[in-house]
Amino acid sequence: MIKHYPLISTKTIPETVILANGEFPTHSLPLALLKQAKYVVCCDGAANEYIKRGFIPNAIIGDGDSLSSENKDRFADILHFNNDQETNDQTKAVNYCIEQGRKDIIIVGATGKREDHTLGNISLLIDYMDEVRVQMVTNYGIFNAVCGNATFECIPEEQISIINFTATRMEGEGVAYPLRGFTNWWQGTLNEAKQENITIWANGKYLLFRNII
Repeated sequence: MIKHYPLISTKTIPETVILANGEFPTHSLPLALLKQAKYVVCCDGAANEYIKRGFIPNAIIGDGDSLSSENKDRFADILHFNNDQETNDQTKAVNYCIEQGRKDIIIVGATGKREDHTLGNISLLIDYMDEVRVQMVTNYGIFNAVCGNATFECIPEEQISIINFTATRMEGEGVAYPLRGFTNWWQGTLNEAKQENITIWANGKYLLFRNII
């Protein structure tokens, strides 16, 4: 079976959006997704800015160390404490969504600020993919965690990058440069979509980034 990954746009109405505690989104796409989402889960530090902008989350997840005292009191009924120090707040939010039966998730606000947190948040998409369909939208593009063969809607001549995790065989159709079982993250970066739909044939897990913005 070949999975299909359509483009998302400012008209997309997500089932669930997680707002992570990186830099608050500034681009129109993640902002629209956040505004139009049916259900919004905020990592606790991100909730402060989200609430400051006049929005009310459906749930706030985390250990509470970054949430203001005012918001702790005001939103005590939707605050779900999780003091597990073996994982981060983004993962706690994803696990909460899974417990609630929410399996189609878009994560925004997960990049920026500290680069080590950014790398961690992006790579964790691979861990989530076995249980949920998850995408990460940044101010510059979209990350998809994928296993096996897949097609992706693209804008011709847009930049794409493939970050391999476990695939030993990888081929591409509709891309500018040939693919293989890359052994380092950088080796599959700076490629290009040559048509509206590209196909990747692979026997393992990888991330695909579409620089659509």
